[in-house]
Amino acid sequence: MTAVTPDNDAIFTVDGVPLKTQLRRAERMRKLKAIGLIMPLFLFLMVTFIYPIGTLLVQVYQNPEMNEVLPRTAAAMRAWNGEGLPGDATLAIFATEAGKAMKAKVLAKAAKRLNYDISGFRSLMMKTGRKLKKKAPPESGVIDFLTKIDKHWGQTKYWSAIKRASSTISPFYILAALDLKQNSAGEIVSAPKNVSIYLNVLGRTFWISFVVTVFCLALGYPVAYLLATLPTKQSNLLMILVLLPFWTSLLVRTTAWVVLLQTKGLINDLAIRLGLWTEPIQLIYNRTGVYVAMVHILLPFMVLPIFSVMKGISPTHMRAALSLGANPLRSFIKVYVPQTIPGVGAGVLLVFIISLGYYITPALVGGARDQMQSQFIVYFTNETLNWGMAAALSIVLLVLVIIFYWLYDRVVGIDKMKLG
Repeated sequence: MTAVTPDNDAIFTVDGVPLKTQLRRAERMRKLKAIGLIMPLFLFLMVTFIYPIGTLLVQVYQNPEMNEVLPRTAAAMRAWNGEGLPGDATLAIFATEAGKAMKAKVLAKAAKRLNYDISGFRSLMMKTGRKLKKKAPPESGVIDFLTKIDKHWGQTKYWSAIKRASSTISPFYILAALDLKQNSAGEIVSAPKNVSIYLNVLGRTFWISFVVTVFCLALGYPVAYLLATLPTKQSNLLMILVLLPFWTSLLVRTTAWVVLLQTKGLINDLAIRLGLWTEPIQLIYNRTGVYVAMVHILLPFMVLPIFSVMKGISPTHMRAALSLGANPLRSFIKVYVPQTIPGVGAGVLLVFIISLGYYITPALVGGARDQMQSQFIVYFTNETLNWGMAAALSIVLLVLVIIFYWLYDRVVGIDKMKLG
């Protein structure tokens, strides 16, 4: 049905409703259906990915212990200029609150936080709390009273640590994760050498991941090429062998390497019988064991993306290069290899990022000098319950992964990457 306006513009209608309006409604319904379809995925990502990361970001800068246990002390210490020792009124507030917190059995929470800043501070706080629980501080000369309990209270650095811990938001954990700290003047300086371990651990994590990725690429590329060039029946059989590790628990695979690599294990016994070496050598609880186990576990993640790309390369390309006079090696390097770059890029990125978060394998087959960043994150999460430090280490690793991803995109190009 058609209606004509005074301007002689034709408006098409269906059942009295303009077609343009109906198209808008249909487009709106299409968008709503699309949103409805992706909403479960969006909620899943929010619950399992975005919310946990957001929680970590909050944990990094949260510093609630002093304000929860000693709120009046925290307020008074924030007003202190940080020079010399706090005033008698501030010290009296601290002594009174510390005694009450000890009676309420909550002083240990603040003491634990202070111990992160200065080793031994927890013992100092608990010792002082036990004394203050029995005897209230005097109205004047509180510093003399405290120094009689322990001479450390006469040192400015302990009161500066309390002042730093009194802020509800603090960069303490993120600085510690980067082997930095704030001095008594609030300046950011390098942490003492005896506690500066996290940058070394981070460097070790990236180095192990890099070496594992290189080994996986060196071993996975020929395997993928063999799978792509063999007849389908044979390649399918070999593909089952490649996928077989996925059907076995990660813990079982790692434990199997513990059995194989030990000094009296199968590999050492076989090597001695073959005359490769005369005495058992240490293949486990060191970097060698970590490399062997991680490469074995992560090799399929390198093979599969490369194989999927190689399978789509037409064999006529190589034949054309040969027919034009190129030798087989030159044809392979100049014609075939460039076409596999998308698969190589996907495999390298996948293996490297997975390696960065490895925990079980280095923990079981590596030594004390082979533990990666994730080991320390688990330690702070499960054993010391230091969520702030665990969050800081996690965020540092996450930021560096994002930077690596960005550099990879700039150099190789994510748009060139193919997983299949």
